[in-house]
Amino acid sequence: LKEKQYFNAFMQAMEVGSCKNKVVQAIFIGPECVGKSSIMRVFTQQKFLKFSNPTQVMDISDKMVRAKVYQIKDCTTHNLDQIWSNNIHEVVQGCYESQIDSQNTSKLTHELTGKNLLIDDQYLIASVKSTTENQQIKGVASISFHTPIISSTNKVDNLYLQQRRNFFQYYYPLWRNNAVDDSQYAKIFDFGGNPIYYLTHQVFLSSNSIYILVFNVNQHIHDRVVTRDGHFRNYTYSQSMQEWLTSIISGNADQGKMIATINNDVVQYSLPIVILVASHGDYIKNKKEGIDRFIEFEQGLRSTMPQYTSNIYSSRLIFNCNPKDNSDTTLTERIQCSLRLHEIMKSFMQSLPFMRNPIPIRWYIMATILHMPIENNNNEQVSSFINRIRATRVHRIMTIQEIQSLAQDLGLCKSDEELIAMLSYLHDLGEIIFCSKADKYGIIVTDIKWLLHIFRTTINLRNYIAGDLETQSLYALAHITGKISEECIDHILAPYCLNKETERSIINLMEAYDILCSIKNDNDQDERQYFVPCLLLPDVETFDLSKYHVSETLYIGYKYGDIPYIPDRIFYCLLSTCLKEWNNTKVELYYQWAKFYLTSHRHYIIIKKEKSHIALQYCYQKLDNPEATNAIKSAIQISIHEYRPHDLVKEKLSLIINDRMPRFKGSTIRYFVRCHDCGELVLIRSFTESKENVIQCQCCYKIFECLSISDWDLDTEEYRE
Repeated sequence: LKEKQYFNAFMQAMEVGSCKNKVVQAIFIGPECVGKSSIMRVFTQQKFLKFSNPTQVMDISDKMVRAKVYQIKDCTTHNLDQIWSNNIHEVVQGCYESQIDSQNTSKLTHELTGKNLLIDDQYLIASVKSTTENQQIKGVASISFHTPIISSTNKVDNLYLQQRRNFFQYYYPLWRNNAVDDSQYAKIFDFGGNPIYYLTHQVFLSSNSIYILVFNVNQHIHDRVVTRDGHFRNYTYSQSMQEWLTSIISGNADQGKMIATINNDVVQYSLPIVILVASHGDYIKNKKEGIDRFIEFEQGLRSTMPQYTSNIYSSRLIFNCNPKDNSDTTLTERIQCSLRLHEIMKSFMQSLPFMRNPIPIRWYIMATILHMPIENNNNEQVSSFINRIRATRVHRIMTIQEIQSLAQDLGLCKSDEELIAMLSYLHDLGEIIFCSKADKYGIIVTDIKWLLHIFRTTINLRNYIAGDLETQSLYALAHITGKISEECIDHILAPYCLNKETERSIINLMEAYDILCSIKNDNDQDERQYFVPCLLLPDVETFDLSKYHVSETLYIGYKYGDIPYIPDRIFYCLLSTCLKEWNNTKVELYYQWAKFYLTSHRHYIIIKKEKSHIALQYCYQKLDNPEATNAIKSAIQISIHEYRPHDLVKEKLSLIINDRMPRFKGSTIRYFVRCHDCGELVLIRSFTESKENVIQCQCCYKIFECLSISDWDLDTEEYRE
């Protein structure tokens, strides 16, 4: 009788049951070689593993940290599949208890008939009263969602009931010995800090995650980043922090707020939350020195990026992860830091709006089918039913139509609108990748570790790809040019044994996130090439301009108070857009540089990223013949006046910022020049009446001659503010 009543409750819960979300991503981020992975291991395993290789793209730790009780001594871990099962159990148990208390319990129990179906059609028809207006996904062929209960034949009804029964019989044995669990959990991720991975990170970012930003307490914020072998990068920790924070925070369009209570202080924070922690505590002589260094770094961060101060919580935690130091004092300090970090995360998790959202239990079942492996249980028929769904209907990469059809056939989604909400929720959990911009209608990746391996293979060619000397030379050249042939892409993907459709979907996904960009060749019969920004090494020398006439530099960007920094991913997206606009292979690509040749205009356009602005120059070849040089110069000036490539770059950058950085949508993009005296960027907004190329600096108030105004044809009313 109890099993029948539970099935009765399960049917009710499947239609109207929901519970609060209980899982959130906690992602360790920060510059390379600062100890992110070490802190993550200390926090999740309470031990430090000896030397480990640098994180490539991202590591999924498979660790679930419980918020209610931190198992720091027994190293207990939690399975997401079991957490979802408990969520379903919680809702079903509530429905079950309500039925027991209901006056109709006796009547409903008598209506249950048959061992196979457990419940008759009339009860099901009566129990499903809510209907949802169909919301079609933009561009998706119309497939109406409906609850396939009422039909003209009993065949469809019986199939639907049998599916529900199979789901129930999978979960019911899991509930019999488990109490309802109301705990919250953090799913731990670790992002690689090398800049070559920045473009791939955006695939996994979510404004509903908690981020733990790690820095080296032994380094100053304006020091150059140091690699494991002691080499200095050509960028600073400040720039790396700007890259991380801007990429994470700028993607949050609504700038949501939350109230959190930490240390009995009630404070309002902006989403997403970033917790600042430090590593390399073994370099600190005493506690006071550690706190002083932490505060110094924190203040440098706030002064560099004041727009993000409401997102950052300063923990003042300094981890000692030196594998050679396992003294009792150090082990105690690690435990104390871990406990404190856990308390901070717990406080934020309890306040996050994402953790209060009601989640239909249908979504948990769909998530289990899409991603989690199904263990065999005592009912082989049920296990084969679920595994058959996975074997025949679930693939590593799927179209939105395939997911839509699966959800409808299993009765796990009522509308297109609910389907999109479910996929977005699972994406925010890091369980799937849902990219609505890829392909024609959207792509879903159900095996994230498989996708990560493809990303690693693409980026680290030398580590993963074997081939003849000619092939190896092409890979080596790709790290210099940033370009790779279609044949090389096929070679990279060959070990994964993909069919043409799946391979095309993978390429579409990477193009949607600007991980690569196809380049149309001048001769359509030539092999297609791809621009792969993450292949560009930061230490490669750029092109030599000594044999060219070069214009003055024009800067495109925003006031510092509007947008403090333009991330690499935005810059490379701009380059990809320009590649599509000036579609030819005559382009030289370098780390944060590019030189495009405009064939019909006989000159080059140079685009360079400089922190929060894009620098533009044009150049043309030096000739010994003065008349020929003057003729080319005149033609280029006419071209700049008529074609206006700088306006095109400005327009494209503005569109990209609005799309990829919605927090700053609507910010005014402007032209700037650099002051000859103080070196600050000056907004082009006023000219002196005596000379058209003279401008006054708004910082030092010096007047200087600015050739950029004439070189780029800016002496018109439309460029005066």
